[in-house]
Amino acid sequence: MKSNRRIIPKPSFKLQNIIQRLKIEPILYTEFLDLLEKATDSMYENSELEFELLLSNGLPLEFDGDFVFLKTKNTLIEDQTFCIVDIETNGGSVKKGFQIIELGAVKYKNGQIVDKFQSLVYAKEIPPYVQEVTKITPKMLEDAPRLENVLKDFKLFLEDDVFIAHDIKFDYTFISESLEKYNLGKLLNRKICSIDLARRTIESERYGLSFLKELLNIEIENHHRAYYDALTTAIIFEKSLQNLDSNKIKTVEELITFSKSDNVINSTLKKA
Repeated sequence: MKSNRRIIPKPSFKLQNIIQRLKIEPILYTEFLDLLEKATDSMYENSELEFELLLSNGLPLEFDGDFVFLKTKNTLIEDQTFCIVDIETNGGSVKKGFQIIELGAVKYKNGQIVDKFQSLVYAKEIPPYVQEVTKITPKMLEDAPRLENVLKDFKLFLEDDVFIAHDIKFDYTFISESLEKYNLGKLLNRKICSIDLARRTIESERYGLSFLKELLNIEIENHHRAYYDALTTAIIFEKSLQNLDSNKIKTVEELITFSKSDNVINSTLKKA
């Protein structure tokens, strides 16, 4: 006899589910490996190799005895290194064949810039409107390193620091997809959008980089050049930290959660 019972598929389980749990509690390493085996977005059948891949892709995991924990859950903001990043590109999407033409970043920790990364990237073509905005010309890129090499160097520079950008969705996604294109992994770093954080900490009519730069009297030239925009973003991020309630927001994960919260200064204002 044919059964009328409807078979309900099991819900897909992904790495993000593991990360969400790590934000609450450490996970026993053996259980962590079992969870990786069940994850539908795992790259390897071998869960130990998958664990190593997570580390190499910037997920800030650490051991405490037999348990795996998310470092950013307990790390105080002043003890965390933040990597503040900006890119210039010759178009809007890696999937449409466009690429990074300049990558700049600064590392910020407890009020200080502790390291920097700056590189132009070889590209055959730069549309006229991009040249006009960035002042980057094809001639400037003739002897620049190839994108694959710049990405390798940048990933080593980034390590598992918290990734910050002024419009995180664009910069983080573009770099991650570029890494995948060259089989260099992807980004799994914890991340913060400095626009989102500024909307919760800085009173302003708009939150675009150039507007905040003028509002906060940031005297940095070369707007729309990656390193200098990363440096500007670092100052905006520092201002946001100064305006935080340090009694309520102490750890990095608390900062990440706050940056996505409903606590905007004026919910009617636009992001940019």
